[in-house]
Amino acid sequence: MTVTWEELGWERVAEGVGRCRLPGWDCTAGLVLGAGTALMVDAGSSLAEGARLRTEAQALAGRRVTHLALTHPHFDHVFGAAAFAGAALYAVAGAEAVLAHGREELRLDAIRNGLPAPEAEEATDTLPCPRHPVSGERTLDLGDGRRALLADVGPGHTPHDLAVIVPGDPQAGPDAVPSRWPAALDRLLALGGDRARYVPGHGAVVDAAFVRAQRDTLAARFGVS
Repeated sequence: MTVTWEELGWERVAEGVGRCRLPGWDCTAGLVLGAGTALMVDAGSSLAEGARLRTEAQALAGRRVTHLALTHPHFDHVFGAAAFAGAALYAVAGAEAVLAHGREELRLDAIRNGLPAPEAEEATDTLPCPRHPVSGERTLDLGDGRRALLADVGPGHTPHDLAVIVPGDPQAGPDAVPSRWPAALDRLLALGGDRARYVPGHGAVVDAAFVRAQRDTLAARFGVS
């Protein structure tokens, strides 16, 4: 039986990519599906929440979570990490020192923000340290052409901010004509203009800037002007 994103309360962002909003601090957790792989983005605010995310991710992926990326070392994003035993753990270089040596401050911050003390203590006692630090950029090959770019974009929200970018091309079948696609989008933009809203056959409504960026990506990929 196939489980859909919507049945589990997740939002499908793109093919094989989804996210959910967690209760309490309204944090986002993400999931990127590959071929025999599954990348989880952030782990929730407690071991119990991490276990729930792991169960839902496995139901959506049909396999265990193989990779876990932590976007920054705040308790509400990392305290569920121990629930993903066996997953390769990624974070910005330097975050591992925060998670290894700043556990007491993380515990106290969690309690100040309303996490029950026993849950905070359990999470800090079992919190794993990332073994795959990201400096600059690092690309994960998730199989079957699916890649995820991990990028060190901080300091900003914290000194150790990680962004996860999942590149993708427009959905196409064997009858697509990639060499002519940029010209088709040029024609569409000329007809609709910069203030139009564009409604695709699949996916969300977009603006002219999105269409233009997609046009440029296709042109670069297929070597056309």
